[in-house]
Parts: sequence; C-alpha cells; structure tokens
Amino acid sequence: MQKHKTIIRDISWLAFNERVLQEAADPTVPLRMRLKFLGIFSNNMDEFFRVRVATIRRMIELGQRAGIHLEQNPRKVLQQIQEKVLELQKTFETTWGNILIALKKEKIIFPEERKLNVHQQQFILEYFNEEVRGHIVPLMIESIRQFPTLNDKAIYLACTLSKKDRSIPQRYALIAVPTKMLPRFIELPSRKGERNLILLEDVIRYCLPRIFSFFGYDQFSAHAIKVTRDAEIDIDNDVSTTLIQKIEKGLKNRKKAKPTRLVFDKDIPAEMLNYLIKRLGLGQRDLLVPGGRIHNFKDFMDFPSTFWSTAKTEKMARVHPLLRNTPNITQLILKQDIMLHFPYHSFNSVIDLLREAAIDPGVQSIKLTCYRLAPKSKIINTLVNAVRNGKQVTVIIELRARFDEEANLYWKQELEDAGIKVLLGIPGMKTHAKICVIKRKQKHKIQYLGFVSTGNLNEKTALLYGDHCLLTSNQAIMADANKVFNYLERPDLHHRNLKSLQNLLVSPFHTRQAFLHLIEQEIKNARQQKPASITLKMNSLSDNELIEKLELAAKSGVTIRLIIRGICCMHTEDKKYKVPIEAISIVDEYLEHARVFIFHNNGKPRTFISSADWMVRNIDHRIEATCEILDKNIQKELKDILEIQLSDNVKARVFNNKQNNQKVVMKNKRKIRSQKEIYHYISRQYADSRIPEYYYL
Repeated sequence: MQKHKTIIRDISWLAFNERVLQEAADPTVPLRMRLKFLGIFSNNMDEFFRVRVATIRRMIELGQRAGIHLEQNPRKVLQQIQEKVLELQKTFETTWGNILIALKKEKIIFPEERKLNVHQQQFILEYFNEEVRGHIVPLMIESIRQFPTLNDKAIYLACTLSKKDRSIPQRYALIAVPTKMLPRFIELPSRKGERNLILLEDVIRYCLPRIFSFFGYDQFSAHAIKVTRDAEIDIDNDVSTTLIQKIEKGLKNRKKAKPTRLVFDKDIPAEMLNYLIKRLGLGQRDLLVPGGRIHNFKDFMDFPSTFWSTAKTEKMARVHPLLRNTPNITQLILKQDIMLHFPYHSFNSVIDLLREAAIDPGVQSIKLTCYRLAPKSKIINTLVNAVRNGKQVTVIIELRARFDEEANLYWKQELEDAGIKVLLGIPGMKTHAKICVIKRKQKHKIQYLGFVSTGNLNEKTALLYGDHCLLTSNQAIMADANKVFNYLERPDLHHRNLKSLQNLLVSPFHTRQAFLHLIEQEIKNARQQKPASITLKMNSLSDNELIEKLELAAKSGVTIRLIIRGICCMHTEDKKYKVPIEAISIVDEYLEHARVFIFHNNGKPRTFISSADWMVRNIDHRIEATCEILDKNIQKELKDILEIQLSDNVKARVFNNKQNNQKVVMKNKRKIRSQKEIYHYISRQYADSRIPEYYYL
C-alpha cells in the first residue's frame, strides 16, 4: 500500500518563517516592529537548525543502522532545506538593507567603525578601555591543538592579522563578542536631531590594533561568524541515573554537540573560511550560510525603545468584564464559566484566582501543570504562599520543555524547597497539558474549580501570545482533570480511570480516535446531504492520518476551513474536493498560539480548545488536554473570533500547495486586520463605550 503523501514538514516550516520575514519587509509595518520581526526570524532559524536540521542529520547517520522509519529521503530534504535557507538569507539581507535606509530617514544611523567622526572615535576608545577590554580574551586558534568549542548563542569575530611588508606570517584569531556582559547597542555622540548607534562587535573591530598590538602586526580584518549546534538532549536508558541527572548531563553535552550550521560574513577571506570549516569538522552535508556583517539578529527583538519618539505606551490588557468589579473570583466561577482571551484579557485574573485559593480557608488543595514559566513567575509566588497557608500543592513540571530545561530544573528546586509536591510526569512523554484543579470545601460540600488553557502559565508570554483559558467549576470537566492528575501521580494505579473521561480528550489515550470519529461524523452528514463543516485553528497540522481523513472529508463535500500559523503538510488544493478548502496563516503582532476545533455536528456544534496541535508528537507521545466547551455564549465567542480571523485580508496568507505565501485577495473594500478586529470585538463587551484605539506595541 502506497503511503499517503503530504507536504514536507520542514519545508512548510521554512514557509512559515518566510511569512515572518515578509512582515519585516512590509513598509506599512512600524519600524520598531520590522526590527522585531527580523529578530524573530533569526531566532526561529537558530532553533530550526538546533532541532530539525540536527534531527535530519541524525536520520542520515543512524537511519538504516538504527532501523529508523524515514518518511522522506532525508538527504533530499536536507538539500531542499539548504536551497530554501540560502534564498531566505538573500531576502533577509535585502530586507535589512531597506530597514537601514528607513531608519536613516528617521535619523537613526548605524555608522560602520571605519566612518566614525573624531568625537565618535574618541568615545569608542574610552568605552573600549573602560567597559570592553576586560571581557576580551582573543584565541590564537592556530596555536591550539584542540579547536575550542564555540557557544552556539554567541557571535565570534574571525580575525586575520598580517604585516604590510610580510616580514612575519599572518595569523588567525577568534574573539567572542561579550553580549552577555555588555549591551549590544551602544549610542554614540551625534549631531543634533540624529541618533547614532554602533554594535558591540564594531567597537571591537575598531579597536583591533589595541587588542593585538603585542604581536607587531599592522593590518587587521574581522568577520562575524556564528555556529549552530544540535540541541537535542539524549535521554539514555541507564536506570541508575535519575531524569534530573540525565537532563543536567544533556545540557552540558548540548554545549559541545555537533555543529549543524555555520553562518559567516560573505566577505570573509576564502582561506580563513576553509580553515574554519576544517577545524570545526564540518562536512559537505553541513549547511554553510553566507550572510552580512551582522549575526544574531535576535537581539533586535529588544532594540532600545527610547529610539522611538512616537512609540505608544504598551496596550493594557483589559480585565474580563465579569471579573472587573467582583470581590471574589472563586464565587463567580462557581456560578458560571468564563473564557479569557489573551492578550486582550489580562492574565492577572488567573493569578488572582490562584491568589484567592492560596488564602481561602475552604481550599484544601491546588494541582496544576507547568511547562514554561516566566523568569520571575508570579504563579510560583502564589503557590509558595498557598503552602505557607496550609494548602496541599502539587505541581507537574516538565523538565524536558525544550530550551527551558535549565529554568525548570531551577523552579523544581524552588518549589520543593517551599514544601510543594513536585512530579515529573510520565517517563518518555512530555506533559504539555495546561490544566489546574482547586479543591475546596464549603459547608461540608466538596467543590472543584480551576482552568483548562491552550497556553502556558506565563504572564510574560500572555502579553504576546494569542491563547484561550477557560475558568470553570463544571464538575464533569474538573473530575476529568483530577483523573489526569491522579494518573500523572500514579500511572500504574489510575491508568484505567482515564477511560471514563467525559469532557476531556487526553493524549495519547483518546485524542486521535475522538477526532477521527468527529471528522467521520461530518463525512456521514455530508453524504446524507446534511450541512457539514469543520473549522480548525492550530499551530501545526502534520499528522498523516488526520490529514488523510480531512482530505476524505473534503472529497465527500464537507466544508473545511483552516487557520494554521506554522506548519501545514496538507495539500489544500485538489480537483476532487467537492468544496474548496479555505486555509490561511496569520502572522501579526501577536503570536497566534491557540488551538480551537469546531465541528458542525448537524446544527449542534461541538467546540473544543486544546493544548495539542495535530502532530504525531502531540497526539501520540505527550500528555495533552482537549476540552469541550459546553457554555453556549463561550461557544459563540470562539466562533466569532475564528470568523474574524477567516475574514482577515491584511495579515492573512493563503495555504496553497506551493506554500508561496500569497496574501489573501480582498473580497471587499474594507481592510480587515483580524487582531485589531478581535481587540475591538472584545472591547465592545464592556459596559463603558470608550474603546482605546488599537496600535502596535
């Protein structure tokens, strides 16, 4: 039987990052946001090489020997990735050049170190001597037998030292740019009305003669390079080693893992480049990406806000209208469900609920899952105070949350030191569900309340990510959530109890079959000439079986509409589809992170929110929670929001089979930017008629 064909996942992801780059290139987007999108693109690409490209390389090296099933030819995929990455890099350099021109029009100038005036030169010398010199330790790499391990989050200057009269042989050196110790952006003395900035690496370039004066050279050049490494943490099967020890070991090994990419200044001398390739042990399959003078654009995500004279103050997320004046959130939730829509609603309501639980005499216990927490988490603070007030607190913390492993190890220790019971989930499966159960006793009656969310318990990302969080005391939902916690605590004892869940679909136990059944029901309705439709919003759609079922639904006459931010492996165009599939991606100011699924169900819609994308890992290899929404008003809210997004003709791109990111063709004269429209939609729910104008952050 021939395997069902889909679009290659990694090529689809690169198409997503291209949409991010399109926002940086768009002259209608404010300059500060264009710089931010450049930073997001750069950071995304780093993670792509650390994870996906590293995985493909492993498939090539171990696939046949390890018996790994390869869905596509990994060598061919790697070649396609290389071609697309080089194409995107050219677009990136052009975009940065255009942004520099636009910045200059705003009197924000990045002079190169060779074009500084006298006052700026003097400033640089003083700044270097006072602030930079102590952090600079050049590596004379030709004298080092074992090439140093380069940090994949750092920028390095590859320096060539030579003498005009060639009386001494040229030498190579590496300088790590100390961006962890010093600001990347340094403001220079400027003429009135101008703001001049120089990057830290250009300060070092200017001062190369002072750094290497000891050696007697009189010619110096420096070109930026950056190495990206395999970021996967190998969890071995040594039973004598705890998970914590394995992760700590993995974090150390990650720092010296195999390189997966070398990005370099395209003007670097060929001799120097070849030398670096050889010393780094890069082969022909490794990706070499020529770029410009500047690397690590992720720092531009934090470009100094003081440079924007017309910048608005940050939009304040509004407290949900039902929660604005209530003295007791708990009592309100015990009466009705409330849906918070981030970042339009304030995340403080979640913190306030936990804060109330921490001091409520009736509360006996709090249980919640943690995947990614804010650096200074208020959530942790509320839980610590709950324990101090005599509550039993249980936290499922996921130590394997990629790139947050170190932070979560820290939080685990903090929680345990405070007397909180910390569980690490199920071996071999990440706990990605976002659930909380609060148990309280009121007049000899046990009550349960809490929440189910599509996003992390992170007050920082809640300002930037589009997510939904259901605050509920629905006893069926809370009973299901409690069974999930019981299973996570004692999987051997409570495994069977998960079969009796009513309102939660939990991966890897129910999710796949439940969604296949829901799609099949729409297919049956369509074949019986009944109305049938499926509207899905998620981050990624790559699961082959679910895609195949959706394609069958489209061929059967089911109306399918997709809002997918990132990866979409489904062929959305096919002459056999009775109703054309409508599929879009929205990339805008806020990261569209929510998962919402709506099935027509013959006029009795079934609506779900979820922590799970439709990917094999989320469906089969993680603990995920999908919650059916029972409240009719909240069902309508979610449907309205999805309808607004489907009408977007400003930020939406069409998912066609080529995935070439064409913008949606305007079907009416009015421009509809969905994030702005959702902001106004939610603002209209408030009693006061004053709706603050929407603006970019």
